[in-house]
Amino acid sequence: MSRSAHPAGPRHADVLPEGHYTAPPADLNSLDPKVWSRTVARDDEGAVSVGGIEVARLAEEFGTPAYFLDEDDFRARCRAWRDAFGTEADVFYAGKAFLSRAIVRWLQEEGLNLDVCSAGELTTALAAGMPAERIAYHGNNKSAEEIERAVEAGVGRIVLDSFQEIARVAHTAERLGKRQRVQIRVTVGVEAHTHEFIATAHEDQKFGIALAGGQAAEAVRRALDLDGLELIGIHSHIGSQIFDMAGFEVSARRVVQLLAEVRDEHGVELPEIDLGGGLGIAYTSDDDPREPHEIAKALSEIVTRECESAGLATPRISVEPGRAIVGPTAFTLYRVGTVKPLEGLRTYVSVDGGMSDNIRTALYDAEYTVALVSRRSDAEPMLVRVVGKHCESGDIVVKDAFLPADLAPGDLIAVPATGAYCRSMASNYNHALRPPVVAVKNGEARVIVRRETEEDLLRLDVG
Repeated sequence: MSRSAHPAGPRHADVLPEGHYTAPPADLNSLDPKVWSRTVARDDEGAVSVGGIEVARLAEEFGTPAYFLDEDDFRARCRAWRDAFGTEADVFYAGKAFLSRAIVRWLQEEGLNLDVCSAGELTTALAAGMPAERIAYHGNNKSAEEIERAVEAGVGRIVLDSFQEIARVAHTAERLGKRQRVQIRVTVGVEAHTHEFIATAHEDQKFGIALAGGQAAEAVRRALDLDGLELIGIHSHIGSQIFDMAGFEVSARRVVQLLAEVRDEHGVELPEIDLGGGLGIAYTSDDDPREPHEIAKALSEIVTRECESAGLATPRISVEPGRAIVGPTAFTLYRVGTVKPLEGLRTYVSVDGGMSDNIRTALYDAEYTVALVSRRSDAEPMLVRVVGKHCESGDIVVKDAFLPADLAPGDLIAVPATGAYCRSMASNYNHALRPPVVAVKNGEARVIVRRETEEDLLRLDVG
């Protein structure tokens, strides 16, 4: 296993790898639109705003740390994905990236479907009014209670992840007098170019049923034989934060081969294929993500070509963007607490949050950028590591970046592209209070997930 973030943080003081950040950016005051949401701007006086509201005012009203979500940007990205795939495909927002009742309502209003992978996510979706038939239910170990709730609610599809689930869902559906629409998740043997912990289609991992050894074909046979199931298609997901479409091409080819085997063996052409999500976003200016229309065109061409080669009708395509929609729409706002120069290495900038509000740097060795947002500065750049306030040497928010040399306690700095997997993976480590999520639009800001309080912590502690 190759990782550079270790439990006890033994490599926390590594110097920069060769070729990484060889020079500071030309202008520390510039905000790359590829990384920041579309309504973020810096005025002539140097103040940064989002949705028409200055961050200093947001900090005063809502405190720090806090996630600020650009609602216009979120909705625009929903529409871009919906329009790119049109009426001949289905777009399911991956709720695991970030989910709240407000998000569910926006998805519904913008015409997207939703995939969930827990009872809590299902409850949130239904409570916000998402029609059950527009919900897909994922997960590699769904409990009997979760399956029953999903079938009773009438979710549009359950993605089956094991032979045991095939039997469990069929039994539950028959007992409830229903016929449940399902897909079978297959692992296609494609290892996406991503972190080991978020590559999900090679054989040696927990998700799906392997194509190898005829296991997926056997899963299809069992599903077709059970009265409680309506098998509508095959599901494949090859990983996360992917920029290269080559993995999707190999995955689609192998899934289509399975569809051809099903036709030849059972006389059935399954009508749908779900290629999952995992498309990358720009966390730094070096990242180069594809636009939704490019992704839609590429996936459609891949599936159509492979189906024509196999003599199959082209199935309806589903995709599951989560990070690609919500990731770029939010930033985390912090207040600087201490600035600690280390001669010959870098300067450590400690903020009032940390790994409790963004675990991805410690968990995945993820890279982020950061900017001073409460004022403009023409000071020289200094190499910094932004760290949190937790009792952990691996408590790193931004490993290596440049900030102005006159940075001081009390300044506000912001880390962009934190809409996905930051609040949803946040913790109470050191009894930290999870930050709020504040939606900003047209000069108005409103809390959609409130900040935790000490009373919240004590309410769970029964003494």
